[in-house]
Amino acid sequence: MPEPRTQRRLAAILAADVAGFSRLVGVDEVGTLAALREVWSAVFNPAVERFQGRVVKMMGDGALVEFASAVNAVEAAIEIQAAMTTHNTGSGSDTPITFRIGVNVGDIVIEGDDILGDGVNIAARLEAQAATGGILVSESVHMQIRGKVAAVFEDAGELALKNIAIPVRAWRWAAGQPTISAAATAPRPADASPAIAVLPFTNMSGDPEQEYFSDGVTEDIITDLSKVSGLMVIARNSSFAYKGKSPDIRKVGRELGVTSVLEGSIRRAGNRVRITAQLIDAVTGGHLWAERYDRDLTDIFAVQDEVTLQIVGALKVKLLPAERASIAHMPTQSIAAHDLYLRGRELSFSLLNSPESPAEILRQSIDAFEQSIAIDPGYAPSYVGMAMAYNLEYQNQWLGLPDALDRCIALARKGLELDPNDAFAHIGLAMAAMVSGDVATLKAEAAKALSISPSLAIASEAMGTAEVFSGNPLGALPYYDKAMRLDPARATSTVHFVGIAHLMAADYPTAAYRFRERISLVPRTDSSRALLAVALGHLGELDAARRVWRELKAIKPNYDHETYLKKLPWRPADLAAIRAGLARAGLPE
Repeated sequence: MPEPRTQRRLAAILAADVAGFSRLVGVDEVGTLAALREVWSAVFNPAVERFQGRVVKMMGDGALVEFASAVNAVEAAIEIQAAMTTHNTGSGSDTPITFRIGVNVGDIVIEGDDILGDGVNIAARLEAQAATGGILVSESVHMQIRGKVAAVFEDAGELALKNIAIPVRAWRWAAGQPTISAAATAPRPADASPAIAVLPFTNMSGDPEQEYFSDGVTEDIITDLSKVSGLMVIARNSSFAYKGKSPDIRKVGRELGVTSVLEGSIRRAGNRVRITAQLIDAVTGGHLWAERYDRDLTDIFAVQDEVTLQIVGALKVKLLPAERASIAHMPTQSIAAHDLYLRGRELSFSLLNSPESPAEILRQSIDAFEQSIAIDPGYAPSYVGMAMAYNLEYQNQWLGLPDALDRCIALARKGLELDPNDAFAHIGLAMAAMVSGDVATLKAEAAKALSISPSLAIASEAMGTAEVFSGNPLGALPYYDKAMRLDPARATSTVHFVGIAHLMAADYPTAAYRFRERISLVPRTDSSRALLAVALGHLGELDAARRVWRELKAIKPNYDHETYLKKLPWRPADLAAIRAGLARAGLPE
């Protein structure tokens, strides 16, 4: 019979230990043990329970706890340490009990009620290096909690951990550190841009079929705000994660790292539309501006422009003349053409969420764009929307169209002919250039998109990719950082390209760390495992490289590395380095 398959899962692990426990026991064994029992029952266990953790085991002076969420693990750790400060002050003891805590996110092995593996080992090693009363978290944890917990973590650099082959970048917190809310109210540097998230406007029309319209208006406001160079705007992909929810705006501010949030509602009835919008301070929860608009549907563009300009004014952002002109630009006089464009765009967005019938949805999206163009042949956004739809077809081949990439390029160019300032048209050409291996065009089009919409996350990511494949991998890192800041929901994808940047810079330890981070976030990734094996080969960790490759083949038995390499515009020297790393480990097997 085949051996039972090892059970694994991704988890956040908290390791806690009493600092100086042996010394405390030496001074007063009975008193210390009694005090510790009280701490477990009155402080530690209630905090773990409150944040949905599971105590895996107690080890006399320490504990190992599993959480499903990095945010919950860190919030529990902060609560424990803060509560211990209060507890010790009240106890009046000359030998107070204090914890050191380490938190890591990683792959764990399940053995009955116990957990094992590197994910656990790293948490334990971080705990050993944490300050008394402090918390030390790994980079994989910090990446998931940025903007989501009300605490400031300081960069502790890369740490050499006992029996852990690769240095781990860590972040530290100590009691008394300012909270994010306190930091946010401090004076900002003169060059710091205010940051805003636009939550999906609520459809108040009483008709679910009108959802595309309220989402479309929200998307258009995000697009207009993204053109303002003095403002940082969170991408739709991340702000729409709150769709259908009623979140605390201050929590949204912490999670997305923004200083203000726009929310509102839309009611459409016949040829009339009512839009309410309110701008809220994400630190205090106070209102900065609010307005209600009752207009004819034909005024929808004017309303969107007015909302954008009111936000810019409320946030005291300087609006350049070119930016004002771009926002005020009316792309069509036809509400019918615009309505079909919104339908087509919303259908295209839905394809990013793994629908059951992607071919049919893609076909409906393209049909909507074609109908829009038939009504107004001069409406640039519909050409661009259809270009992006054909780009999705090229990547996935849902309809089996051999000329999908050619159609994408032709439509994006037509969109630019009609409106040279359409950032998404430039991105369409950039994406087509990347898969075609034309790095120069990729870089030029990404730069044009960024000049039009500085807060367009996909443009920052495209620019980073252009830097990587044009031979300047470390120059890509600021662009990737900005992309992850603007669209935290895509960070699990972007971090793979951060790994590629370090791999191409021959920084193999950091590349290996980044690919491991991606694997911890996306456990079934094949490409990150393949490139991790490359980095490990260059590091001389040959057994580890072979083990990773076996994991890859178990996840995707038909994986073909050369096919994967053809998807990106590698330089010949980069390809040689990748193959050399694998060859050193005798891979592919």
